[in-house]
Amino acid sequence: MSANALYTDLSGYYDLMCADIDYQAQSHCIHRLQQLFGNGGSRHLDLACGTGPHVRHFLDAGYQSGGLDINQPMLDRAALRCPQARFSLQDMCAFNVDEPQDLITCFLYSIHYSASIERLQACIASVHAALSVGGVFCFNAVDKHKIDNALSVSHSAQHDGSQFRFSSGWHYGGAGERQSLKLNIARTTAGQTQVWHDEHPMVAVGFAELQELLRPYFEVHVLEHDYEKLLPWDGASGNALFACVKL
Repeated sequence: MSANALYTDLSGYYDLMCADIDYQAQSHCIHRLQQLFGNGGSRHLDLACGTGPHVRHFLDAGYQSGGLDINQPMLDRAALRCPQARFSLQDMCAFNVDEPQDLITCFLYSIHYSASIERLQACIASVHAALSVGGVFCFNAVDKHKIDNALSVSHSAQHDGSQFRFSSGWHYGGAGERQSLKLNIARTTAGQTQVWHDEHPMVAVGFAELQELLRPYFEVHVLEHDYEKLLPWDGASGNALFACVKL
């Protein structure tokens, strides 16, 4: 089953799959980065917005917020969650906006969904074109050189009489520009278990290479992957937040 097919079939369970994510803390952290590095504007666009939980928090913080995604069922749910927001079915590697944005975000490592270095470059160029002067692009990323294929994260949740177990982990073969996110979902209802396995193709990139891709367009700030504290990246950890200011 392809990644898009899985997400289309299970869009109703996406929020369960992400139930352990602190969307409020993530959104507030990026709001602080916008205050620190940005131009003071309030127009916000969330790339790969899914069902819109981050957009909801930005709206509540006073932003004119919206999102885009390649999955219409996700956007339908986002519109129910955020009826005052504008959502569009677009590819984050080739998108257009009606007016310049002051803040563009891409949460949950979704920048890697660009799937190749060429498309990642196109995503960066599209973001730059969509931002106003002094606008900020914020996202999180994983360094391909730091991926441990043996590690995974998992959690369980109950919904509508069923027990769900979600697990995911990065996999990188050690060379090239392709890594993957391996996802397993098990749903148990009345003693019967149904299991989905999927592997999402992602772009593999080291942080040094990523910074080189960003520098022609942005002033790049790399921070520790900590949504509670704003700390400079230590140069060693394999996860980081990027705050990129349009030149």
